Amino acid sequence: MTGFKSPNFNGKIFLNPLPTVVTKQGAFLKILRENFLDKKKHLREPKKPLGPFNARPGILNNLPSDTLRVTWLGHSTLIFEIDGKRFLTDPVWSNVVSPFSFIGPKRFFAPPLKLDELPSLDGIIISHDHYDHLDEKTIRILSKNKDLRYFCALGVSKWLTAFGISRDKIHEFDWWDELDLGDGFKIAATPARHFSGRWIGDRFKTLWASWVIKSSRHTIYFGADSGLFPGFTEIGKKYGPFDLTALEIGAAHEDWEDIHMGPHKATQAHLMLQGKLMVPIHWATFNLAMHPWEEPIEELLICAKEKGIKLLLPEPGETVEVQEYENLWWKKYE
Repeated sequence: MTGFKSPNFNGKIFLNPLPTVVTKQGAFLKILRENFLDKKKHLREPKKPLGPFNARPGILNNLPSDTLRVTWLGHSTLIFEIDGKRFLTDPVWSNVVSPFSFIGPKRFFAPPLKLDELPSLDGIIISHDHYDHLDEKTIRILSKNKDLRYFCALGVSKWLTAFGISRDKIHEFDWWDELDLGDGFKIAATPARHFSGRWIGDRFKTLWASWVIKSSRHTIYFGADSGLFPGFTEIGKKYGPFDLTALEIGAAHEDWEDIHMGPHKATQAHLMLQGKLMVPIHWATFNLAMHPWEEPIEELLICAKEKGIKLLLPEPGETVEVQEYENLWWKKYE
């Protein structure tokens, strides 16, 4: 694919902010061994089904004009409510995140909110085109609402239009691009250290991004997927301090540490961003890495305490105002 006028595009592929190894050499065989021979493999999924968790549509449909709320629906799917506007990130309602509906990482719990129960939205943010962030089945259902606006990184519009979204409802961003939404709001795409691709031959063909939502009163950072990199400091200087950062803590592994952080590095990123409060994402929803399913959150509790970081830990589907809050819901399933 060509034609992107971007300093992050070399004419063939998009580039990371610094040299990045997606998967270390020899990792494939190691991953196979851990998948099939690891005696602790069973710990990667809950011993008993999680949930059911139930969001409260009545609360979500009552949108305050002067408050900051968040609803974590699992993985990287969140509803941000910021001073009278509402945004949905990386909507994934499918049971499997894979090119195939019959094989791949399965959900640990059913979505806490039905798609037809979603409240009105001011926009949907798609961070990148991986299956656990861009879900074709979900987008095709959402496409029935012709008024929804979509914000995505360069190149991702090709997937959205293929899934039924009208091109005039999509706004594509390069890193550092901003869009004025009126009423003192703006949304910006910021750098991330990751990669893209939905099949073997299309890696790096579309851009990946993190996101900033800013009103006249509050600022939110949606980190999506990223490895640790100095750009977090630059983002914090330009847009911080952030009232809330949403940072990934799960699916971490030493063989792909350049593209995913885990709890230790996520807390470091939070501090670099000048975050006031952190909500962990990308955990407890799909079996995507070789660690016990609840390990990321348990390590996060330790890291946050050591670094003096305030956490917002809601149960899936729980709508909470942005303030220090810890619902240790997962302990019922350990």
